[in-house]
Amino acid sequence: MKRDDRRQQILDALVRNGAVQLDELAEQFAVSKMTIHRDLDDLEGEGLLRKIRGGATIEPGSQFESDFRFRHLQGQELKSRMARAALDRVEPGMTVMINDGSTATVLGEMLVEKRPLTVITNNDAVMEALKSETGMTVIALGGRYSAKYNAWVGRVTERALAELRADLAFISTPAAAEGRVYHMDDDITGVKRGMMDAAAQSVLLVNHLRFGQTALHVLAEYAEFAAVVTDAQPSQDERARIDTAGAALLVAAER
Repeated sequence: MKRDDRRQQILDALVRNGAVQLDELAEQFAVSKMTIHRDLDDLEGEGLLRKIRGGATIEPGSQFESDFRFRHLQGQELKSRMARAALDRVEPGMTVMINDGSTATVLGEMLVEKRPLTVITNNDAVMEALKSETGMTVIALGGRYSAKYNAWVGRVTERALAELRADLAFISTPAAAEGRVYHMDDDITGVKRGMMDAAAQSVLLVNHLRFGQTALHVLAEYAEFAAVVTDAQPSQDERARIDTAGAALLVAAER
């Protein structure tokens, strides 16, 4: 098997399972462990995975988030439920901000159900989904394009946000713990913070598995969100922190 084909199969396995084991890959492809180590090193260098003891994962770490292309393929039913719960916060005529992220992308595509709306976003997938829809005014935030996040980031993006105002900002996060929300990327954190500052209310989108996790940069306190949308009940301690912060906890029901 060619090297590129082997590495693509490794990435496919990561999308399916979230993690791979070194020994199993070496056996599967009938190559040495050193060959697999080199494959994983190269893929990690491209920002597509992070190596862990005995293998690799695309699950987030304090300084790592997986590529948007992989996250977009995972947990579609879960993301759809969360997006549907968040959509209930939107009313026709609003101006809504949508940040980067695969869950935010699903929500962005649903916004046509609430038209007419003005949508401000740095999420390239949301721009593409809404730009031709009648009744939807799309304000696309420019800046520097990040393929990893499929989003526009940086100083230009943040300056544009400083000149805009919205009724709602939907903010997704890979990490929330101890009453705070985190992100591992400084550029992404800056844009999310800019959206929160520009909106009358902010709504947090967070997979329940991300509770109890931290990342490099602190984004906000729970108290800065009007609501927290998740897919399953968080721990008792985390629920207590959300309640103390005064945010409404919205748990997306299975359909």
